[in-house]
Amino acid sequence: MAASAAPEHVERIVIENCSIATVDADDTEYASGHVLVAGNRIESVGAGRAPEGLANVVRRIDGTGHLVTPGLINTHHHFYQWITRGLATDHNLFDWLVALYPTWARIDEPMVRAAAQGSLAMMARGGVTTAMDHHYVYPRGSGDLSGAIIGAARDMGVRFTLARGSMDRSVKDGGLPPDFAVETLDGALAGTEAAIDAYHDASFDAMTQVAAAPCSPFSISTELLRQGAELARRKGVRMHTHGSETVEEEKFCHELFGMGPTDYFESTGWLGEDVWMAHCVHMNDSDIAAFARTGTGVAHCPSSNARLAAGIARVPDMLAAGVPVGLGVDGTASNESGELHTELRNALLINRLGAHREKALNARQALRLGTYGGAQVLGRAGQIGSLEPGKLADLVLWKLDTLAHASIADPVTALVFGAAAPVTLSLVDGKPVVEDNHLITADEAAIARATRDEARRLAQIAAGA
Repeated sequence: MAASAAPEHVERIVIENCSIATVDADDTEYASGHVLVAGNRIESVGAGRAPEGLANVVRRIDGTGHLVTPGLINTHHHFYQWITRGLATDHNLFDWLVALYPTWARIDEPMVRAAAQGSLAMMARGGVTTAMDHHYVYPRGSGDLSGAIIGAARDMGVRFTLARGSMDRSVKDGGLPPDFAVETLDGALAGTEAAIDAYHDASFDAMTQVAAAPCSPFSISTELLRQGAELARRKGVRMHTHGSETVEEEKFCHELFGMGPTDYFESTGWLGEDVWMAHCVHMNDSDIAAFARTGTGVAHCPSSNARLAAGIARVPDMLAAGVPVGLGVDGTASNESGELHTELRNALLINRLGAHREKALNARQALRLGTYGGAQVLGRAGQIGSLEPGKLADLVLWKLDTLAHASIADPVTALVFGAAAPVTLSLVDGKPVVEDNHLITADEAAIARATRDEARRLAQIAAGA
């Protein structure tokens, strides 16, 4: 690919002698090629070694035995759940929520910051360069939870979207959360607008963005959906929520609103190119057509869907219809591994259990879901998600010459079908975040201690409530 002109005196990083999967529109790949990074942008990608005589090269990396891909992009998560992992392990979604909401309603700022650090660390060391968090539990008096999450992401050095969530339908209103776990309608809208005003950056190379994200049909009022959509579009930000996750949710929507989830969302302004929804497991042909017609995106979370026995999302049918689809870890109380490589592999394997069987997805489609598909869903396909000149330098150098992968000839197959590959280098905005399979922006041992301590503190508070 042709070079993109870099400003004079910008520092350059050269990676060469590696396999490259660009995940561009043509799925261009190089068996042995180079990636040239200039500042925070990709300057060139191509076959063979990098051009000779480059100025201001501060680092030159021999990528022999490696594959370079765009950084992985996570499109759905709940960071706070890191400190409630391993609980309610044999529950479906509604029972799981009822079991855990009373504990979640007692989180505070130190807990949320520690949980965000744990969630981010696990993802980043596994090749995620863009993360998101759908945080929707804001107990009164709990501190600045949005600020704690965004601060953790800034410290980690990853690109980040905060989906500022909210709930205003509690048990007394026919919802699932306990009464003390929800906000008022006005409080939820005000908190969302304040987060947008304080943190959203609309620039090309933004490190932090904010979306409006009421939680789910069974925990929010119709008015919160409607006014949330109006707020998001007035502010020019994206919109996110849960949709069509379980058969119980579909039944709930029919009983309460007289229609299925997709029709309900459309009636409240929640379909469009600025919207993406998590899960979308129980979608009929009409639902998929509505998403395709409106450009509404999907965050596919295969591990969580399996953990909660929700079902198999119709991802091949969504892709065939033109629906944007990315991958999500989902909260680590329903996906304890907490990293995205598992989702590359499980998206491929679980979808082959569905109607399309072995034709459902292949390795390159799975990689696209975890990279360019995620960029589409987050509204950033022009900036990240593929290795192309002029795009932001978010990339991963995967080591594939160890015992775990050495006998698999095709590097993309090795990455997706094989065990989680070590990350030799992860760049975000042209800056190293992971080196030789270790975070360099955070102390993993300290984070492990902090999350363990906060998990114990939360358990003690919940037990004494």
